[in-house]
Amino acid sequence: MSNKILFIFEGEKTENQITKNLTNFFLNENTIIECAYCSTIYQVYKEILNDDDLETFTLLKNRKQNQEILKDYNRDDFAEIYMFFDYDGHDIIADDNKLKDLLEFFNEETEKGKLYINYPMVESLKHISDYEIFKDLKVKCKENINYKKIVSENCLETLKNMTIYKYETWQKLIEAHLNKMNYITNNFYSFPTGLISQLNIFENQLDKYITVDSTIGVLNSFPIFLHDYYGNDKIKELISI
Repeated sequence: MSNKILFIFEGEKTENQITKNLTNFFLNENTIIECAYCSTIYQVYKEILNDDDLETFTLLKNRKQNQEILKDYNRDDFAEIYMFFDYDGHDIIADDNKLKDLLEFFNEETEKGKLYINYPMVESLKHISDYEIFKDLKVKCKENINYKKIVSENCLETLKNMTIYKYETWQKLIEAHLNKMNYITNNFYSFPTGLISQLNIFENQLDKYITVDSTIGVLNSFPIFLHDYYGNDKIKELISI
């Protein structure tokens, strides 16, 4: 069976930087192939709206920016497909019902792919000024708040450059984001006792933040992906908590 994994990113730069550093410490037993959709998750929705039989790999391969990267591959070359997109609630075509549909549609990595959402954007990984108060960190999500600038000005100095993270940095980030995931879904800021689905996370974001005051609980998808990939006990062992 193939050990190749296809990562589909919303953008071409930041996600790539994260992955290149991350695979120094995790996932290095696999071959990771990366490509970018170069548009929002809501554009993906438009593509699949009238085609339940849409083949995710074909959709990606047909996009100009991926033709060279994927030219020697077909769908059978990849055991798993993972998609990483931003919430992008301020996008003019953003729609929470559409996102729920997408999370239900892309829910299996060995088939059409599994979708992971960053709240509000991929830069949420480093949006920590103090680990002690990360639990309550939220931002406006239905307007353009120049989130990248906010993160750059407020994150810890040691988190600014994602290309040089050390293993110890990842340990702290993974624990913080998994604790936050558990807080959003179960009201306990502690390490989860089991896996939590992307749909469950989104529904709790809706109930506790989005529909209440148009905010989002800051949360990054990469630690959650690792939690799903390795399982609760193994990731706990890998980050030594």
